[in-house]
Amino acid sequence: MTGDQVTGWALAAGRGDADAAAAFVRATQREVWRFLHHLAGPAELEDLTQETYLRALRSLPRFAGRSSARTWLFTIARRVAADHVRAAMARPRIAAVTDWQAAADAATVAGRGGFEEDLAVRDLLGGLSPERREAFVATQILGLSYAEAAEVCDCPVGTIRSRVARAREDLVTLLADERAGRRLSG
Repeated sequence: MTGDQVTGWALAAGRGDADAAAAFVRATQREVWRFLHHLAGPAELEDLTQETYLRALRSLPRFAGRSSARTWLFTIARRVAADHVRAAMARPRIAAVTDWQAAADAATVAGRGGFEEDLAVRDLLGGLSPERREAFVATQILGLSYAEAAEVCDCPVGTIRSRVARAREDLVTLLADERAGRRLSG
C-alpha cells in the first residue's frame, strides 16, 4: 500500500468513514508499534500504541493532508512517548518484585547471554541519546525519508542527517565496547 492510500484513508476517516478509519489503523499499526518499541519500554508499548491511536482518531477531523498521514501519525507517537517519559520521570519507581536486587542481577546476567536480535538492537539503541535514537529509528528502521523524519522530530533535515550520522558512530562504538566486554569476561 502506498503513502497516498494511507493519507486517503486518514482524510476519509476524518470525514466520518469508519471503514477508512479501520483501514488506516490496520495499515499503520505495525510501524507505529515498531517506532514506539524503540522509544519506550516493552511494558508500556501496548498502552502507548493505544494512546497514539486515541489521539490520532480524535484529531483526524483536523488532519488536512499537508504532510503524509504516516508522518503525521509518527509525530503523534513521538509526542505520546515524550509525554510518557516526562510522566515517568516525575513519579517514583516501585519494584514489582520482593527481591529487586536478585531480579536486577538476573537481568544483568541474562543480558550478557544470547538475546534475540531485536532485543540486542533495542539494548544498543537504548545507549543513544533520545534525539539520535528517534532520528535513527525513523529513518533506518521505519524507512522514513529524512524530510519526513525532520517533520516527525520537529527539526531541520540537516539536523536529522547529523543525528543519524552520529547515531551510527555511537552504535559502532557501543557495539565495539560490548564485544570487548564479552572478550574480557569470557
